[in-house]
Amino acid sequence: MIADVVGPWDWQAHPEVWFLVAAVVVLGWWAARVIGPKVVPAGTPVTTPFQRRAFVAATILLLVSADWPMHDIAEDHLYSVHMLQHLLITFIVPPLFLLAMPGWLARLLILEGGFGARVLRRLTHPVVAGLIFNGLIALTHWSSVVSWSAEFGAFHYGVHVVLFAAALAMWMPVVAPLPELRLSPPGQMLYLFLMSIIPTVPAAWLTFADGVVYPSYDDGYELWGITVRSDQQTAGLIMKLLGGFYIWGIIVVKFFSFTREQNRQNQRLRPVAGRLPDGRSAPVEPPQVTEPVE
Repeated sequence: MIADVVGPWDWQAHPEVWFLVAAVVVLGWWAARVIGPKVVPAGTPVTTPFQRRAFVAATILLLVSADWPMHDIAEDHLYSVHMLQHLLITFIVPPLFLLAMPGWLARLLILEGGFGARVLRRLTHPVVAGLIFNGLIALTHWSSVVSWSAEFGAFHYGVHVVLFAAALAMWMPVVAPLPELRLSPPGQMLYLFLMSIIPTVPAAWLTFADGVVYPSYDDGYELWGITVRSDQQTAGLIMKLLGGFYIWGIIVVKFFSFTREQNRQNQRLRPVAGRLPDGRSAPVEPPQVTEPVE
């Protein structure tokens, strides 16, 4: 049985992944070099250096998470690597792509389009996007779905595409390219807190389960000497700790950024000695002289 198992370091081609990444690169180039100059006013940069760096980082991480060897180890050998792969394609890569998207492109696709744009606005509504994403997270940890993913590569690939699309919609209220598509800072913090609750359920289930949760990973091939039980416990900890700390780290950063901005606004509104809140000098009243009363 062990001889029939493909080793993790036996290279396997994934042309569907290469096609997807190539399509992303071509679409990004076409948007920046063909569409952008026609839409953006003359003298205004089509993209910023930060957006270009975010696009490159997101594309590289997408290729790393979906191609050999991570994909093959995640699909055939270690569920903990499978969990790390899902964290990349749902928590890291989607917000990077949203940060890389220029505002003019988001306006064309989401605000000024036709029927497709209206559908996108509905799907990126915080309630709708949050429910769809967390529902898919719960569904992809169902034992039958994990078994189908391990047995059928095309199904596994389709699950990743659906999860990635749902993650893009889920992150839109937090890092959308346009301010009008984002929640207020307190709303973003509450939204991210709610997004961190549901994944703790399958994480706890994996960490504290007595037996083997996913038999498809119990194939007799213990990569790096990791047992099936240790593998699924590690997967639960990755989901609980890495995923939870990542979201809570963003919440903490947003909290301090929000408080700093509030302090700046309060400093601007606080009157300085001798000046009114709008910056004008306060009128000086003449001193009152009191005459002695006989």
